[in-house]
Amino acid sequence: MIVRRTAKVVVLGVWLLITIFPLYWVVITSLKPKSEIFSMPLRYWPEELTFEHYAELFSFADFGRYLLNSMVVALVSAAVVTVIGVLGGYVLARFDFPGRGALMLAFLVTQMIPLFIALGPLYLLMSDMELLNRLPGLMVVYIAMLVPFCTIIMRGFHERVPAALEEAAQVDGASRLQAMVRVIIPVMLPGIAATFIFAFVQVWNELFLAITFIDSEDAKTVPVAMNSFITQYDIDWGSMAAATVVSVIPTLVLFAAIRRYIVEGLTAGAVKG
Repeated sequence: MIVRRTAKVVVLGVWLLITIFPLYWVVITSLKPKSEIFSMPLRYWPEELTFEHYAELFSFADFGRYLLNSMVVALVSAAVVTVIGVLGGYVLARFDFPGRGALMLAFLVTQMIPLFIALGPLYLLMSDMELLNRLPGLMVVYIAMLVPFCTIIMRGFHERVPAALEEAAQVDGASRLQAMVRVIIPVMLPGIAATFIFAFVQVWNELFLAITFIDSEDAKTVPVAMNSFITQYDIDWGSMAAATVVSVIPTLVLFAAIRRYIVEGLTAGAVKG
């Protein structure tokens, strides 16, 4: 028993180090002077900590604007996708109508189609609608991309909520919409939070579509801005590492803010035995 526990602790400890080391290396690289980033042998702790890369990031690269752009795009897109997913998932879970199976199959099939296949027509459509180099245009694309999968996710959460909760509310005089808003949604907060986080992270980290539809400095998002640190002959590793550290902070704050909803049971205590 002791040997097994010791082996488990050792394996988990090694796995933890393997997981944390890349994050540690990014942070340390962002704090190294340029002369030490490529020093040999490798320095696992710099002789002198510096914040020059962070200063350059915000003073010369206008990274604050890119952060704001990404925050607006990610929050609005994730919120709209979550609302549509909640409503669409409710319809798919509670109503039996002709074509429901075909609709769900279509949602799943869209997730299997490589995105670059639709890139040409999508670019022409965005150009005709004058949505290129505009954040609202990028939001529309992200929402359309994420709605099918998030709707399927929310359908699963709706199906886990006992219909008796909704029926009891309707017996008390609530309409179907009131029952969903006042009874079902509070019970489903963990699922809604998980869906929102999924959509937010997908939009926050997305590069392929953003770099295709956004070329204006004023509309660049964080991934597009970080991609600009890679030039034909060089990579600004210091600024890249600093940008990576800064870009992780909003996601960590979001997880910390709604972590309790994720770990709560979906219907814990909702129905008495």
